This record gives sequence, structure tokens and C-alpha cells, in this order.
Amino acid sequence: MTTKPKARKFRIRRSAEPAATSADPQQDPLRLRLAASDASAAAVLERRARMQSSGDAPSAKPAADAPKPGRTAPEPSAKQDRTEAAASQPDAPKTARPDLDMEQIRQEGLTGRQLRMARRVAQKHGMNPTSDFDAVRLLRMRGIDPFQRSNMLELVVPRDPEGREQASGAEPKADTIQLPQTVPQGGETLPSTELSPIERRNRQISDIQRDITRRRRRKVALLCARLAFFVFLPTFAAGWYFYKIATPMFATKSEFVILQADNQGGTGLGGLLSGTQFATSQDSIVVQSYLLSKDAMLRLDEDEGFTAHFSQEAIDPIQRLEPDPSTEQAYGVYEKNVKVGYDPTEGVLRMEVIAADPVVSAQFSEALLSYAEQRVNDLSQQKRGDQMADAEASFAKAEAERRAAQEELVNLQLEGATLDPEAVIAGLRSQINSIELQLQEKELQLSALLDNARPNQSRVDGARADVRRLNEMLEQLNAKMTDVSQGENSLAQLSVRIQMAQADLATRDMMLQSALQQMEQTRMEANRQVRYLTTSVRPVPPEEATYPRKFENTLLAFLVFAGVYLMISLTASILREQVTS
Repeated sequence: MTTKPKARKFRIRRSAEPAATSADPQQDPLRLRLAASDASAAAVLERRARMQSSGDAPSAKPAADAPKPGRTAPEPSAKQDRTEAAASQPDAPKTARPDLDMEQIRQEGLTGRQLRMARRVAQKHGMNPTSDFDAVRLLRMRGIDPFQRSNMLELVVPRDPEGREQASGAEPKADTIQLPQTVPQGGETLPSTELSPIERRNRQISDIQRDITRRRRRKVALLCARLAFFVFLPTFAAGWYFYKIATPMFATKSEFVILQADNQGGTGLGGLLSGTQFATSQDSIVVQSYLLSKDAMLRLDEDEGFTAHFSQEAIDPIQRLEPDPSTEQAYGVYEKNVKVGYDPTEGVLRMEVIAADPVVSAQFSEALLSYAEQRVNDLSQQKRGDQMADAEASFAKAEAERRAAQEELVNLQLEGATLDPEAVIAGLRSQINSIELQLQEKELQLSALLDNARPNQSRVDGARADVRRLNEMLEQLNAKMTDVSQGENSLAQLSVRIQMAQADLATRDMMLQSALQQMEQTRMEANRQVRYLTTSVRPVPPEEATYPRKFENTLLAFLVFAGVYLMISLTASILREQVTS
């Protein structure tokens, strides 16, 4: 069994209280509620007085019907005039109805809120139910639906003691008791044109929300328009060009590498780098630069007709050259359609040649490979030729100088009528030495003969004659030796000159030998510096078009236009914020 809900407390306005506040209850919500409570209380007292006078008073206790001091009845419903009329009628004879059975009411599954509402409605009609289900039963016996929505939304209109409605702006009399009154059934029940603060606030919030939504929609529409004009429309134009207008281009790819000859005798850092990609990196870079230069473009135009091919009417206007293009214009198209890349880690050169015809693309690629091979050969040949030229020049010079020294020696030998002046001088010296030895022996023999007391005169004379002859011979040899070693044409002078010529000839022989060794070493180095261009991937004509890449190019155009629009929007927003601040 549910407990009886506690009634809300209302302060009843008595007639003795001064009416110094607002004269219109509708302008003061608190005064309106107090007036409605007073009118309701007065209506309940009036109804009970009529019921007692007619002899059909309700069985409820008077103490429970009368409002307690300091309390007022709850606010009446919107159709309380009809409930008052139903309450003033005598009860109809009770019949057996299923909806008036307590057990049946309990089984209906009414919520707690509905039961509390039924108790409040029963208390408004002067009933004293023992429980919430009893309140539902009593109200149904009176013919009142406690769960009808209009019962809780009726307007309350104050009444005078006689039961007549008062004007909304009339001030209640001082000697009347202000109790809650019901709204008469035939009265005016239209809502007031004036809004309450809550409704006014809700309406203002709704207006603000609608304005915000409208402005947001307008901004979104403007944003969509800008995106469509600056991003989607250019992207659509780019995609339409790539899919419908662009001429299909065929790309021929090839790969080649520059190799160095085997270096069997290399030493040092050069020997360590031989056979790797670092040994030919400079040559690879030179070949790459040559293939991307104007020289290669002009040679390709002369041999294969590069500008004539890209000036055809079948090519779309964006990729087509003018009928008589300048060198710069043709070179711009050449840079777009000839791509050469160098991989330093592998030492491989990759070339891609693009043309409107696959066969022509392969021909262009073959021609460029032949140009690259010729350039590699020219580079190594020039280097080897320069080195060998220097070595050969040094060897020729040494050989000429050696020949000159040898000729000078021969001339000196012919000039003195002797091939070996030193041998002549040495012979004279040996003769003089032998004569001097013989002279000493003869003098010793003569001295030995003279030491005898009676020497043999004939032997003494013979010894003296031998000493005289030896002295004469020695004087002749000394004179001859003197003639040979003195004067400009002496054998000594000639011998010195011949010795100097022989020394010079020996020096020239050493220089000639060194030049010969250097020339042989240079020839070996030149042979090791030979470069070879080897084509690892030959150019093959493609069967399908390589360019344009329609989807990728369209997506790239979208990203570019979106990025440009984003940058411009951010810049404009920043500038606007700086200006406004």
C-alpha cells in the first residue's frame, strides 16, 4: 500500500493583506499562483455547502475536506468545471463493473506516477481514498478519468463567492476568502498572447539556433562553391585532358654500364677501386651529361628527325612542337621526353626515350646509345693519346741527344788520328819506365866496373856507351811525351775531350733507357685506362602506351589544386585576422 503523498504548502492570501503589489495577477507569476490557489479553495467550500444543503454530502470527514491552516489545495486541472458539475450530481446507482474491482485495478499495471496523479485528483474532488488504487476506484465511480491529459492542463480562473468568474485584471475583495477555484466550462480557455519568460527564452534560443544553422548552411554552400570552382573544376578539366585529348606516348627503356679494362698491375688506391662502380663514376656522369645536352639533341635531330616527329599534327597541342621551332623550344621537348638516370651504388645508367610511335622511340634510343659509346671511346682515346704522346716525345728527345753525344765522340777520335790517346800515352810511359830501369842497371854495372883497381877498359867503355845510349833514348821519349801532353792538339787534351764525350754518351744512354721504360709503362697504363660501354638492356619497342598515366595524373592535379587552395585560404584567413585584430 502506497503512502499518502505530502501536499505542497501554499501561502493563502487573506483579505486583510494589503494589495500593494501589481494589480494584474498575470503580470506576476507568484501572485497568479496564489490567486489560483485561493480560487480553488473557495470553489471547494462552495461545492461542499451546496452538497450539504441538498442532503447528499460525501462520506469524507469534514476535517479532511477543509484546508488546513497554512496549506492550500493543489492547483486545479484545466477541466475542473466539468468535474465540479459531475461532483454536484447525486451518485448514480452502483452496478457491478469490472473496472471498479480493486484486484482488477491492481492487475492493470498502473505506474507510480499514474497512481499519485489519481490520488491528487481524488483529493481535489474532496474524496478521502484509503490508497492509490482506492482513489482510482472512487474516481471511476464518479465517472472521472484520472489519467486524462486535459485534467492536468486546465487553466485556473478566480471566482467570486457566488461562483462567478472575475476579470483577469480585477482586484479581489478584501472581505472574501481567496481559495482555489475551477475554470468554468463555458468560459474563455484560449492561451494568452503574452509569453512567459521561459517561453520567450526558448523562442530566442530557437531563433539563435535557426540563425546559426542558416549561417552555417550559407558558409558550407560558399565553401562548396569555392571548392568546386578552384579545385573540382580544374581537376575535372585536367582529367578530361588526360582521358580524352592527350596523345598516347610510348616509352622505350634501356640500361647500360661503363666498364674499365682489367688492371693487373695497378697498385695503391687505384688498384683497390679497380673493377668497382667508383672507378668509372666520372665517365658515367660525363656520358649522362652528354646525353642530356643540346649537342646530343642536335645530332639526334640531324640523324633521326627529332623535331619533325614531335611537330606532327596527330600530337595534341600541349605536347606538339611548332612547325619551325627554335633550338630552345626543341630542347625543352627533348628534356621532357629523354630521361637519363645514374645509380651511383650500382654504376648503371638507365635511359628512357618517349615518342608518339613505339618504333621511332626504339630508333631514338639506339641512336643515343651509339652516341654514348662513341663519346666513351673518344674520352678514353684522347686520354691515352695524350699520355703516349708525352712519353714518345721524351723518348725521341733522349734518343736524339744520345746520338749527338756519340757523333761528337767519333769526331774527336777522328780529329786526333788515333782511336785511343790514352793508350798511346800509356805506351810512352811504359817505354820511359823500362828505359829508366835499364839505365839504372847500366849505371850500376858501370859503377861496379869502376870500383875495381884494374877495371877492364873495354867493358868500362861498353858500359859507358850503354848508359849514354839509354840517356839519349830517355830524352827522346821524354821529348815525345812532352810534345804529346802539351799544346791544343796534344794527346792529353784530346784524351780529356774524348773522356768528356764518353761520359756524355753514357749519360745519354741512361736517359734513353729511362725514356724507353717510361714509354712502356705509359703504354701499359693507357691500355688499362680503356673504357667499354656495355648495354645490359637493349631497347625494345613497347606494345602499349606508357603515358599519360590518367588516374595518377588526375589525382596529382587534384592534390596540387587542393594544396594551392588550402595555402591561399590559410594566408587569407591569417591576413584577415591580423587586419581585424
